[in-house]
Amino acid sequence: MSSTTATASISPDLDLQAAFARQRQAFAEHPMPPAAQRKQWLKSLRSALVHEQQALIDAIDADFEGRSADETLLAELLPSVQGLRHAERHLQRWMRPSRRRVGLAFQPASAQVVYQPLGVVGIIVPWNYPLFLAIGPLTCALAAGNRVMLKLSEATPATGQALKALLGRVFPQELVCVVLGEVEVGQAFARLPFDHLLFTGATGVGRQVMLAAAHNLTPVTLELGGKSPAIVSADVPLDTAAERIAFGKTLNAGQTCVAPDYVLVPRQRLGAFAEAYRAAVHRLYPRIAGNTDYSAIINPRQLQRLEQLLDDARAQGAEVIDLYPDEVRQSRRLPPHVLRGVTEQMRVMQEEIFGPLLPLVPYDHLDDALAYINQRPRPLALYYFGYDRAAQARVLRDTHSGGVCINDTLLHVAQDDLPFGGVGPSGMGHYHGREGFHTFSKAKAVLSKQRLNVARLIYPPYGKALLRLVYKLFIR
Repeated sequence: MSSTTATASISPDLDLQAAFARQRQAFAEHPMPPAAQRKQWLKSLRSALVHEQQALIDAIDADFEGRSADETLLAELLPSVQGLRHAERHLQRWMRPSRRRVGLAFQPASAQVVYQPLGVVGIIVPWNYPLFLAIGPLTCALAAGNRVMLKLSEATPATGQALKALLGRVFPQELVCVVLGEVEVGQAFARLPFDHLLFTGATGVGRQVMLAAAHNLTPVTLELGGKSPAIVSADVPLDTAAERIAFGKTLNAGQTCVAPDYVLVPRQRLGAFAEAYRAAVHRLYPRIAGNTDYSAIINPRQLQRLEQLLDDARAQGAEVIDLYPDEVRQSRRLPPHVLRGVTEQMRVMQEEIFGPLLPLVPYDHLDDALAYINQRPRPLALYYFGYDRAAQARVLRDTHSGGVCINDTLLHVAQDDLPFGGVGPSGMGHYHGREGFHTFSKAKAVLSKQRLNVARLIYPPYGKALLRLVYKLFIR
């Protein structure tokens, strides 16, 4: 599509139904875009992101009132651009019909699966990674040949305006339509009769989105969150485990759906791990105040929520350790904290933390750690630190989670050839790469026969000898 086409946005006061109808009509006129057209969409979007990266960095920084430029580059622009490039490279193969076997009793015939665009796809974007969590699913939906409407978060208005302007220069509104507005606009958006709806956000809101979609029998992909655990083994080097957990917990100040939510540590190593974690965090961020490498909490409401988690844990007897006790806090840069002596009654162990607070939970045997995880809702991610291959295999076999990293955190999400998605309370469905293409495609089963029709030998009237032979040969 030409970069001079009409703006790809609507104002909150315009009719969502009308915008949806325009996309539906455009899809009806062009229901199967060829591979070359789809690749051009992806290439144009990738080029625009690269060209306008500074404007996007500035917009996200403005929304957070302090977002590390490098974190935006590493965690938003880099995976967005690489995901687009991956889809461009593999799209032709993904689109190719898949040949399937036809049973002997139904020959002569051929069978294949044809991957067809669904139509109009809705994407609801959260505030924590407002660029990557818009571009990632948009990439998959466009690769599959769909029209797309995006509802951007009201908590990131500057990013919403920047992304609205960027997409408006790349796509016509009939192909990609950006919707801005407050909560009521999002609620109306979820009620549209999309052919597929993808939501990323909190579990409670995900339930409401799924309920709204159910009225139209709209299939949904829910990318939620929950309490993603990390397990430190009895023999892994603590400096290694602590450094990698610290990176995963402090990126974007912990405002990451797959951030380690709490750490299970062998009881005899608890104090040593706490010190190793403190040292690792200080290597990453020698100071918090005035450090532009460390991101702020998105808004006062989220900051207050995190402070209430700390106050609740402290009031119930937890040891709350500020890793930067001598600093005067500036703006909304909440320093990392470690919590010891936590209990199940504390809110910090009941709610997804979504911030730089790290509870430590002691365990005595690996059996105990796995039982602790399995007694709780299935998480979006799980992290195991240990080099014993048998223990690694056991963790993979005996737990359920959306994804796993062995001896690392977060980075499985950046692998374009791995599906991303939750399980149970942490979500449903997948996207990224090939799985994203399939999520936004209809896998249409096609059985083809030509002139010869052997099947007519089994048509009524029944009781023929040939039919009795068929039963004898194939029902056994």
